[in-house]
Amino acid sequence: MSKPAMQLIGLKKTIGKKEIIKGLDFNIHPGEVFGFLGPNGAGKTTTIRMMVGLMKITEGDVIIQGKSIKTEYKEAIKQVGAIVENPEMYPFMSGKKNLQHFARMIPGITNERIEEVIKLVGLEKAINEKAGRYSLGMRQRLGIAQALLHRPSILILDEPTNGLDPSGIREIRHYIRNLAEQENVAVIVSSHLLSEIELMCDRIGIIKNGEIIAINSVHDTTQQTDLKEVHIEVDPVQEAKQHLESILEKEVKVDQSKVIISVLREEIPQVIKSLVGQNYQVYGVQVHRSTLEDKFLELIGENTIE
Repeated sequence: MSKPAMQLIGLKKTIGKKEIIKGLDFNIHPGEVFGFLGPNGAGKTTTIRMMVGLMKITEGDVIIQGKSIKTEYKEAIKQVGAIVENPEMYPFMSGKKNLQHFARMIPGITNERIEEVIKLVGLEKAINEKAGRYSLGMRQRLGIAQALLHRPSILILDEPTNGLDPSGIREIRHYIRNLAEQENVAVIVSSHLLSEIELMCDRIGIIKNGEIIAINSVHDTTQQTDLKEVHIEVDPVQEAKQHLESILEKEVKVDQSKVIISVLREEIPQVIKSLVGQNYQVYGVQVHRSTLEDKFLELIGENTIE
């Protein structure tokens, strides 16, 4: 495993007597897209603010490429590019002029690098148009280009798909994955769109009440669940329900002409065999894949998704 791009070590934040963030410990690696999820008020924004030095750390540290955000701020923050919600641009200037303007503030950025980031986010055609005419998706891409100018090794995106339509969301997802793979950037994405996180990220960390309650690879989170929810279309449905409850010794739900059961994958053939053996008419069987949303709600134990 490569050396972590960012490490959170015992990170805590106390405001007054209230502990908001309760000792976070996790690493983010180069070239991975890390999703940061949690319900309202869980501490995502507070954590991100501490990661980039916008909020004082009470205890613990954030180490960026071996540099402490507390004691070596200037060196550490050089490695970070960040966008919090919608990036602000000068609307009367072209996309390219906006990038050139920001480039002047950071020593050593060449015209070649400006052209490189324009290509990286796919804005070649629109870069000479005024930024005020850009769609929200194009503005987000220009914001990402700006955040990448100084070749950061970590990109932090807070709600990067906020307010975008489905095609804009797909575009941003594509560019985020590209960045991680082509530039070997560690990307941290905070979002409430769970279906997007599932498609975009390699790993997710779930935060609740200021604590990390799970860190999983997205594949593991959605695939490695033991129990499967199985929908069986059967007739007569009520009698089938009673039959299954007697053999499974658990509650069976009914939805119109279907019974819904939770069983292990290897138990499914036996259940079907049992129904057919008792002369129930089985018309269809669907195994529902557990989604990230199912797992998320199961872990946080509530029905609020930010």
